[in-house]
Amino acid sequence: MAGIDSFHAFSFGPYYEPHNLRFGALLACNEEHLGPGAGFDEHPHSHTEIVTWVVTGELTHRDSAGHESVIRPGDVQHLSAGAGVRHIERNAGPEPLAFLQMWLAPLEPGGTPSYDIVRGIADSTPYAVPAAAALLHVRRLAPGERTALPDAPAVYVHVVDGEVALADEELGPGDSARLTGERGLDVVSYGGRAEVLVWEMG
Repeated sequence: MAGIDSFHAFSFGPYYEPHNLRFGALLACNEEHLGPGAGFDEHPHSHTEIVTWVVTGELTHRDSAGHESVIRPGDVQHLSAGAGVRHIERNAGPEPLAFLQMWLAPLEPGGTPSYDIVRGIADSTPYAVPAAAALLHVRRLAPGERTALPDAPAVYVHVVDGEVALADEELGPGDSARLTGERGLDVVSYGGRAEVLVWEMG
């Protein structure tokens, strides 16, 4: 679509990898870049927990349940699609927009759609998605700062900004890591500040 560039960590739409369909509860982790005025016209979702994290710019959201909001960097938006909901996402601002959208599979399909937004979430406050038995941790790291990853059956790490080291790997913006049953691991920023999203899944 005009004014939209998309990058997918999992099989998604025309980008298909049969061995990369999901990890834990995560079905998708899409990085979207929208120019001013660009957006996704009204489209449906069902049986999906959709969590959005804005990197730069402002995302305007409107859904068929009557929710309207503008999401900015530092905000967590959660749309629980339930048995079915429709929404519109657009860059109504003058600056380029970049955001991550992460889809999770609920433990039980169906239900009534719901909406939640947390403004300026703190690093010390994980965001819970009980319907998918998942927690989202936000980590904003100073140069050289270290943070422990949760000891969980499945952990997904996505680097939003900066560069970090994880075990023997060096990760930069857009890179991710999938950990299964690992314990005692840390993420360390190097060369500057970093922002990392971490999914803890049961």
